[in-house]
Amino acid sequence: MADSSTQVRPGGRSAKVRAAVHRAVAELLAEEEAETLTLPAVAARAGVHPTTLYRRWGSTAQLLTDVATSRFSDDLVVPDSGSLAGDLERWLADVATDVADPDTLALMRATIATGPAGGCACVEDRHRQLGAILRHEVERGGAAPEVESAADSLLGPLYYRAIFTSEPASADWARDLVASYLSTLAPSSTERRPADTR
Repeated sequence: MADSSTQVRPGGRSAKVRAAVHRAVAELLAEEEAETLTLPAVAARAGVHPTTLYRRWGSTAQLLTDVATSRFSDDLVVPDSGSLAGDLERWLADVATDVADPDTLALMRATIATGPAGGCACVEDRHRQLGAILRHEVERGGAAPEVESAADSLLGPLYYRAIFTSEPASADWARDLVASYLSTLAPSSTERRPADTR
């Protein structure tokens, strides 16, 4: 994640510049290979001076991390269907639909390629959403697995399929994955408390 010195303050001209730069990144990734993305190219597309980008983001990696963090923050509604299975099925199907979008996939691949911080930017909010779903189940009096266990079993296969294969996960595939995961959970593998939401 970009450090605080690279964050743009919201409001006014800063917000307009940030929006223009984020839009330019999305457009360039849709048109060209990620390897050709540079701060001067983004600046030219956004209509700002390259110095602005170097001062605010410092590198292409930090810019991509900022774009991904913004893109994947609070982008999905956390369902509350009344059951853990229902919540997970609806949420993971939404995640699968989202990551199947070519523009989303291009941003994810480019950001992940920049290193661990880029990968975290693509999944951090997903972990928070998953944690909220599991807390809902605990609040209903049910048992829920730890966030890391659920993420490994649900997000791991979904992201692998989306990023590294030519067959992104479908909503139906995601629902089947949830059913398969829940069927493997033994009572000893769940706890009646919210898991760490990292």
